[in-house]
Amino acid sequence: MDWQLFGLSFITVFLAEIGDKSQLAAIALGGSAKSPRAVFFGSVTALVLASFLGVLAGGSVAQLLPTKLMKALAALGFLIMALKLLWPASDN
Repeated sequence: MDWQLFGLSFITVFLAEIGDKSQLAAIALGGSAKSPRAVFFGSVTALVLASFLGVLAGGSVAQLLPTKLMKALAALGFLIMALKLLWPASDN
């Protein structure tokens, strides 16, 4: 196993998930449920399954498209998101 890639993936997902809506929902469920352990295992299972599906989809797309095109599409996607954050839509 490539431990450096494992660590990078873990840190990336961990930091991306801090404070998102799914974490807030898990906090709300954990605080109001009779079994916080069930909420924990349900949340962990959902995150693992979602990540697994993302890896499968990414691997499939990577086999169909060349690496340079994949990187260009990712860069374009991030550029579009950055521009939308910098120039929010006017409230009309």
